[in-house]
Amino acid sequence: MKKIYVIHENSEWTNHLANRLDELELPYEEWFLDQGVVDLTAAPPQGVFYNRISASSHTRNHRYAPELTESVLSWLERHDRKVLNGTRALRLEVSKVNQYMSLNAAGIKTPKTIAAVGKEHIIQAAEKLGTLPFITKHNRAGKGLGVQLFHSVEALKEYVYSDSFEEPLDGTTLIQEYIQSPDSSITRCEFVGGKFLYAVRVDTSEGFELCPADACQIDELFCPVGEKEEAPKFRVIDDFDDGIISDYQSFLRENKIDVAGIEFIKDADGSLYTYDVNTNTNYNKDAEQAAGKFGMLELAKYLGEELDKVE
Repeated sequence: MKKIYVIHENSEWTNHLANRLDELELPYEEWFLDQGVVDLTAAPPQGVFYNRISASSHTRNHRYAPELTESVLSWLERHDRKVLNGTRALRLEVSKVNQYMSLNAAGIKTPKTIAAVGKEHIIQAAEKLGTLPFITKHNRAGKGLGVQLFHSVEALKEYVYSDSFEEPLDGTTLIQEYIQSPDSSITRCEFVGGKFLYAVRVDTSEGFELCPADACQIDELFCPVGEKEEAPKFRVIDDFDDGIISDYQSFLRENKIDVAGIEFIKDADGSLYTYDVNTNTNYNKDAEQAAGKFGMLELAKYLGEELDKVE
């Protein structure tokens, strides 16, 4: 029997989807790809294959999950199986350099960024960037890995040559201009099936990058999900309408990305900068309940529709 196959390495981020698939009585199976075997001589089963592998898998001791998944996705694509968020999406998930180059190719503005490998070259990159303040982040990141704010090159130098320096998994550190939001917020646009679902405003006053997942293994400073506060950190924006949505949808089509959350920030002049593409996007339960919009439910419906198309 044909099924929906959910490819992932973190059950905490997949349980909500599984609950929705159960609710809709859709046949599915989870492929937990932290390690395993890919028999390239065999044919894959029939069905729809949805990839949710994260760039932050190594923080859960799943160091080679993206590499294993790329092998699996290549195998599936070779046999013309229906793959959602396939090899191209995975390449963008694990590399912000790839993200920015693809966004720029689609005419979408990103913050000025320089990639560097090696401590000496990180310092040189900051000097070349020539903007203050600036931030650093890991090329293969997720969970805000390596995100630090610096007001001088000297402060960066002190950090880079200290014991607290975080070596990126792929060795590549990004030095990026810091975009100051007047109200300390960013906007995350969610897409299912390449179509806009909703936008959520995220309060970033306590951290640079926040994960919307209800269960998130990040220090609470950077992912205070589920806290009961007077002003919620995640809020779905009513009737969000911005020209960037059509640009994002074109970008997703060009890069064969089916499901994603794309984040942008606006500066005091209203200039919009896109800085992150999440192909293993998660949703915040409290924000969705308040708005009456449910990402995992829409995703489960979409997977069911795609399954119906499989011969």
